Amino acid sequence: MTKLLMPYITAGVRPDWAAYLTAFEDAGADLIEVGLPFSDPTVDGPTIQEASDAALARGATPASVLAELATISAGIPLIASTYANIALRPGFAGALRAAGVTGLIVPDLPLDELAGLSAPGIEVSLLASPATPDDRLAEIGRRSQGFVYAVSVMGTTGERDRLAPSAAALAARVKEVTDLPVLLGFGISTPEQAAEAAVVADGVIVGAAVMRRILDGAGPAEVGTFVASLRAALSGPIAVR
Repeated sequence: MTKLLMPYITAGVRPDWAAYLTAFEDAGADLIEVGLPFSDPTVDGPTIQEASDAALARGATPASVLAELATISAGIPLIASTYANIALRPGFAGALRAAGVTGLIVPDLPLDELAGLSAPGIEVSLLASPATPDDRLAEIGRRSQGFVYAVSVMGTTGERDRLAPSAAALAARVKEVTDLPVLLGFGISTPEQAAEAAVVADGVIVGAAVMRRILDGAGPAEVGTFVASLRAALSGPIAVR
């Protein structure tokens, strides 16, 4: 099975932010997570918070971001990520569809409130963490769409020097309760870590490591080279540990 790669970008972080979408696709990404800038991104660490602040300072809003996405013809699925008080607004799902978005991640939406999220035509992928109880995990497996987002470590997003030990156990637990792909995220920062995660999961989500490069001034071609290195690590022989 081909391992899936989903890099992340905070929409609006730079005037040319949409050019990174093309670079990611050209580098072999299978999906792209597009984060809508938000003033209080509670599950995100310093890097994504800095990116959101930069996008908001430029005047980016969910409406402006989605309007810009609507002008782009992406060849791979775009998955929006945002927070509940935006996702629950009337008409939000329609705006996503008009922008060409096919999936949605809402990290602070309690499972019990999922029914209040009206998103016909949009696949809502749910999150599972190492602390998720077995009964709740089984419900997440049943109700998630597209894929299940396995949060590899308790804490916020951010680069880490190694894959969390909890990642393998969580991926195994999630795969027992769903036939959907299980994508590991939070802290996957290098090609080596991506390859290690691919041993136990169906793919990886890489956010802070991508955004750190963008915030430091790397252009689409340079960041695309990094994404290509992740793709190569996932496409090569996966060593079973």
